[in-house]
Amino acid sequence: MSRGESQLLGDLVHLEKYPLDNPSSEIYRTAVSIAREQLAADGCTVVKDLVSSSGIELLNHEITSQKNTTHFSNEKMNPYFHFDENPDFPPDHPINTFLERSSGFIPGDSWTPGGPMNQLFRSRELIDFVTSCLQVSELHCYADPLAGLTSNILEPGQLFTWHFDTNDFAVTVLVQPADEGGLFEYVPGIRTVGDEGFERVADVLRGDRSEVTTLDLRPGDMQIFRGRHSLHQVTRVATDSVARHAAIFAYTEQPGVIGRVERTTQLFGRVLPEHIAAEKQRIRGDRLVD
Repeated sequence: MSRGESQLLGDLVHLEKYPLDNPSSEIYRTAVSIAREQLAADGCTVVKDLVSSSGIELLNHEITSQKNTTHFSNEKMNPYFHFDENPDFPPDHPINTFLERSSGFIPGDSWTPGGPMNQLFRSRELIDFVTSCLQVSELHCYADPLAGLTSNILEPGQLFTWHFDTNDFAVTVLVQPADEGGLFEYVPGIRTVGDEGFERVADVLRGDRSEVTTLDLRPGDMQIFRGRHSLHQVTRVATDSVARHAAIFAYTEQPGVIGRVERTTQLFGRVLPEHIAAEKQRIRGDRLVD
């Protein structure tokens, strides 16, 4: 990393609290150890106050400047991003339970290559830190031109209802919280590769909160979350609140990964030639509903 880029990393990250540029330091090793313990416990860790106040200001300025490119959706979906009833399941089954999703995403091709969003997302130091926290051999920036680097936007009155991710994990930085609402909630490990956990999912969708964890995230907090097997949502933002802005950094263990056409269309309202080409060669990693 060049001197100029190193200075920019310091403008974005609290390097004194999280010395990403010094992985041999005791502070760094302690942060990684805590993250690993939390991820092992319930698939979620929050690195508190990783991004500095100046970094948050830079990120939020870029997000705000690109909000005109947001693709908003207001639709009823089940937790698996399906929209049509399935007659093979009873009406009260999670497959046939449809809830409102009214959030939006700024696509990856909206960001300036040298801007703060890309600088932080592609920082080798940040990638190495997340790699260590997840205890995987290597990570790559998600190659999807739309879904690799995004911002999730919830305007007043909007929410992102209960769902599962298609990726094994996600890295999110809260940039602008709502004044009220907009809370991240999850039920860890509610399904596995071999068990959809439909009964537990149905309980949550009916309002059972006995297994729900709610996070009090603040601007600058970075969350690493295993959302493939954990049901999660962002609650409704109050109608008199500011919008909620979150930066989403997507990484994959294999290089060159491109998202699915169906999910890409749902989130961004369009696909690119890269998505069409990747779909023809896709091999599913598991047999979960999605």
